[in-house]
Amino acid sequence: MERAILADKKNPLPMYQKANILVSLESFDEALEVLEELKEYAPRESSVYALMGKIYKRRNMHEKAMLHFGLALDLKPSATDVASIKAAIEKLHVPDELEDSL
Repeated sequence: MERAILADKKNPLPMYQKANILVSLESFDEALEVLEELKEYAPRESSVYALMGKIYKRRNMHEKAMLHFGLALDLKPSATDVASIKAAIEKLHVPDELEDSL
């Protein structure tokens, strides 16, 4: 995977795949580092922000999750991605103390 990333830094797919693998291994900090770097190469790629939203959601960081899901939707993702982002948002549990402050 690292060779594929180094071979073509302008191709975001290997980096995105690496981040997905790290998420499946629950290495969230490493995945976020890869995604932050990936944003430099593909700043308008909605799937990067959607994956970041999913990571923050799994870490119960609801405000950051909503921010990144919103950014992903603003970037006009495909219909399939829109459906999965909206499903993730619907499943996002907002704690009562956050709801009270909204």
